[in-house]
Amino acid sequence: MKSSADVQLDSCNVRLVDPERVASVYARMPGEGDIVDTADVFSLLGDPRRLKLLVALLDGELCVCDLAAITGLSESATSHALRLLRAHRVVAVRRDGRNAFYRLDDAHVRMLLDLAVAHTEHTDAIHPERNPERSPEPNPERSPERNPERSSYPERNDLSNARGRAERSADPGRSAS
Repeated sequence: MKSSADVQLDSCNVRLVDPERVASVYARMPGEGDIVDTADVFSLLGDPRRLKLLVALLDGELCVCDLAAITGLSESATSHALRLLRAHRVVAVRRDGRNAFYRLDDAHVRMLLDLAVAHTEHTDAIHPERNPERSPEPNPERSPERNPERSSYPERNDLSNARGRAERSADPGRSAS
């Protein structure tokens, strides 16, 4: 970690409101390589097709052909997306003869997905880039309290269980279902 004495900020015409806090945050900021790697993971999750594959894997290990059927992608497109996710250690593969079975790589990936899905289930995002005329009023149909059938995974609506599910999935003795 960097000490506050090592922090050198470019001079500009804007004054710092809280220089000690700026120095503290700067000192604990991850290295540039870690920031780039993290941005790459978020970029991977930003593609709806890859995200669909990952959400399908929340229930456990699946083979490529089953993932293709679930997501509506071709087997070739599914394999390509999974190779990319595997290269970034988001998924892991197990081979059984000619079949490749994929699973989420670790508990961190599961927790990240659980939290992202839970976040979108309790919010009504406004996407001005998609529809600039859209009003910012919340949609009651997105609320799990109003629409319990909204999620086929009702336990995901409880953020307090995200860590427990993530830890259970990381248990090496756990059998994939």
